[in-house]
Amino acid sequence: MHQEELDAVLERARACRLCEAQLPLGPRPVLRAHVESRVLIVGQAPGTAVHRTQMPWNDPSGRRLREWLDVGEPEFYDPRKFAILPMGFCYPGKGKGGDLPPRPECAPTWHPPLRALLPNLRLTLLLSRYAVDFYLGDRQRETLSATVAAWRELPPDLLALPHPSPRNNRWLRERPWFEAEVVPELRRRVRAALAT
Repeated sequence: MHQEELDAVLERARACRLCEAQLPLGPRPVLRAHVESRVLIVGQAPGTAVHRTQMPWNDPSGRRLREWLDVGEPEFYDPRKFAILPMGFCYPGKGKGGDLPPRPECAPTWHPPLRALLPNLRLTLLLSRYAVDFYLGDRQRETLSATVAAWRELPPDLLALPHPSPRNNRWLRERPWFEAEVVPELRRRVRAALAT
């Protein structure tokens, strides 16, 4: 695989206008990847801060995610280490309880061709129900919590995680096992993926 092939698909994805009519702030896809990427982060969709700055995970959710991963910003934003392909590349708009779900057209259109050009991935992190639904399908449990708790049953190159949003503070408080068991395993797998 050559970086030029990936760059061509990334350019097409960044120029995507597939669901333009449904995007309140217009299309402004946010994604990054390199053929050498080792860890793939699959989140939901950019929020307004990320839409504005074009810097993925440039918000409180991103700070928590980097804490979970135990990496600093320079490492996190190095596409040779971390590919970032959210389920929706554009800000989907505001709903009653927060941002709307990622647009359903995005991941089926763009994830398969992009992932096919990422031969060095060692670990995929699924952050949120949308990512888990798309990537795990019927291999997931009845709830996101149950899927996250069953991390030992997933292939070693996959981890399902809750979204690191401050909106999930209560979820984290009620499930101390996540930070006690899953976060150390997440860090171990990230270190191993980046070391190979």
